[in-house]
Amino acid sequence: MTNLKTLHFYATPEHECSYLEGFEAKTLFVDPQEVISTDAYSQLSDLGFRRSGKHIYRPYCSNCQACISVRVNGREFRPSKSQKRIFNKNKDLQVTAVPPQFTDEYYALYEKYINTRHRDGDMYPPTPEQFSAFLIEGGQKGCFYEFRDPDGKLLVLAVTDYLTQGLSAIYTFFDPDEDRRSLGSYAILWQLEEVKRMELEYLYLGYWIRECQKMSYKIAYNPIEMLLHGQWIVVD
Repeated sequence: MTNLKTLHFYATPEHECSYLEGFEAKTLFVDPQEVISTDAYSQLSDLGFRRSGKHIYRPYCSNCQACISVRVNGREFRPSKSQKRIFNKNKDLQVTAVPPQFTDEYYALYEKYINTRHRDGDMYPPTPEQFSAFLIEGGQKGCFYEFRDPDGKLLVLAVTDYLTQGLSAIYTFFDPDEDRRSLGSYAILWQLEEVKRMELEYLYLGYWIRECQKMSYKIAYNPIEMLLHGQWIVVD
């Protein structure tokens, strides 16, 4: 079993912040050569670390605490009326867990999503190599959740890691032509249900930044928990 005390960590030099204009950021990485057990990865998640491909990291900025880790307790989650409508609207979708892999179908959906929704982000322009490095590589236990309509068309792919205490929602992309379904929200709602079905506790949603509009959806799931000053605090 990996011992957190023996892990090696590396901090990046300051670089331009991807989320807040005019800010400098630093990132703390676990040595990517380390073999990280699921138990250790789960503990790191409770300390605010996330995974992107082979890299397990967290913000390490000296003068800014804007990035706040958030998670939802699946057992305590109370859907709003609008969230119940979203869930009912997508009951026709079939969800299947498959091993992380590259397929032309997955990449075509990813490419369409990035080109439509995130042309101003770090992942534009998308490439097959970027897809694989970001979503397949890493060595942690997890899956791709496929969401398909009754005709078998792939509408959503949710990249999810397994933790001892829950699930970590690494990244979700969906068909931008299906706005009426609110697919991004549905993927989170479905994973919260999956947390309960698996008799686990939390769904980890990554970082929330108050000033970043694109992250506002993360605090729509109540009661939300935020990692503040090293403690998980329930915010309702």
